[in-house]
Amino acid sequence: MCRAEEIAAASESESIQTPQPPPPPLTTVAMSHPFPAAVSAYYQTRAAHHAVVTTDWLAQAQAAVGVPPSSPDRSPASSAKGPSFPRGGSGNFRVIEEFNEWRKQPDLAEAVAAIRALAAVIRSSEATTMMELEIELKKASDCLKSWDATSISLTAGCDLFMRYVTRTSALEYEDFNSAKSRLIERAEKFGEISQKARRIIAMLSQDFIFDGCTILVHGFSRVVLEVLKIAAQDKKLFRVLCTEGRPDRTGLRLSNELAKLDVPVKLLIDSAVAYTMDEADMVLVGADGVVESGGIINMMGTYQIALVAHSMSKPVYVAAESYKFARLYPLDQKDMAPALRPIDFGVPIPTKVEVEMSARDYTPPQYLTLLFTDLGVLTPSVVSNELIQLYL
Repeated sequence: MCRAEEIAAASESESIQTPQPPPPPLTTVAMSHPFPAAVSAYYQTRAAHHAVVTTDWLAQAQAAVGVPPSSPDRSPASSAKGPSFPRGGSGNFRVIEEFNEWRKQPDLAEAVAAIRALAAVIRSSEATTMMELEIELKKASDCLKSWDATSISLTAGCDLFMRYVTRTSALEYEDFNSAKSRLIERAEKFGEISQKARRIIAMLSQDFIFDGCTILVHGFSRVVLEVLKIAAQDKKLFRVLCTEGRPDRTGLRLSNELAKLDVPVKLLIDSAVAYTMDEADMVLVGADGVVESGGIINMMGTYQIALVAHSMSKPVYVAAESYKFARLYPLDQKDMAPALRPIDFGVPIPTKVEVEMSARDYTPPQYLTLLFTDLGVLTPSVVSNELIQLYL
């Protein structure tokens, strides 16, 4: 039986007393908070999660799949490119370990890693009935979702996998071995579809990037990077305004990758968005999750950027994979579970000063123009219909 890994506690806060002469040195970078809380596992492993695509995407996708269509039962362990799958009975299989193996691939999204891990659960299962297999799969899905309960894409990806793989009326009319083979086939297909989503989005969005345009981006998003990478490979001439993405400076990482592609990029401090918005022709952001209203949950600061863009009549485009579509309906900023992250201000913070540690905010649909997804280019109002189709 799998066991969810406990989300690691936040770094131990240092209590800073009122200084007495001589004052304490300021060389130590510390963040003190009067209410220490658990930090989201997503942000504890952010460096790996936000690693950058550095080679051909399709080649990486094929290597990640590692299973030829003619051999659905072949494990990626036989491929030098794919992670190894633990073998043995269901009691010996650890879905979190499998999940972490897939996450080592730098260009693989967290949700896709979970989908791959769930597919491995089916392959390694020693269940003898469909009921046993579905129970085992449900437990593995719950285990993955509890690894980081604040991750919207992880939860949505697991839920969509369960619906896609298990909901087929043909299963009840077949013997168990045939049914299991069908499940494995559907699981592999869903994993391949999910991995190809980023490339599909990049291709669909190219019509909106024109020569001479200036694009403002916020933080680091692998799907946004893929969109801009394809545009650069198509020899389009455009310029990027990239926010720094404090406090973890994810925008700095994106600007470095764009510079490698010889894309003109200008790095901004986050508070300079309104000052430079008149230079931008559009805003392009990723999303941690797309909710039923058509709004998005994304890196902190997205909401205020969308507000500024809306006030200046600039279109706001969102690039997000369909496995990030979640059955959530937040009404305001506080109507969702906070995803906490460690914050380093570079100087000691007194214990009496409360620090906002939430890592994301909610942008309502009225401030978004279009969503680029692997299901097509959608208006925010269409998202609820697509969610119904996905979860039926």
